[in-house]
Amino acid sequence: VQLQASGGGLVQPGGSLRLSCAASGSIFSIDPMAWYRQAPGKQRELVAAITSGGSTNYAPSVKGRFTISRDNAKNTVWLQMNSLKPGDTAVYYCYAYIATSATLSGLDYWGKGTQVTVSS
Repeated sequence: VQLQASGGGLVQPGGSLRLSCAASGSIFSIDPMAWYRQAPGKQRELVAAITSGGSTNYAPSVKGRFTISRDNAKNTVWLQMNSLKPGDTAVYYCYAYIATSATLSGLDYWGKGTQVTVSS
């Protein structure tokens, strides 16, 4: 099982970026999917999470600016980031709790980070 994330880059304050992350491999279920971020010198923090049923959870600092969504059939999650601020600069990581069969417990999977830099 792999998580492949993409979509990071350099953007000016107030701009937008969209991150995507696709899970591949032998997958029975994925719940939840989420995005975390880690800024230099800081701990990794949850940005947003979404269940297979569509329930979402956001960090207070991004609520109203970021939107998480997913396509269960494509095992893909997106993070639409609007009104970006310099404080959003971080490496963003895709996360998923994935079960590979109906009888086995799931495991935590992480994608490689993608750098988001917000700067003028």
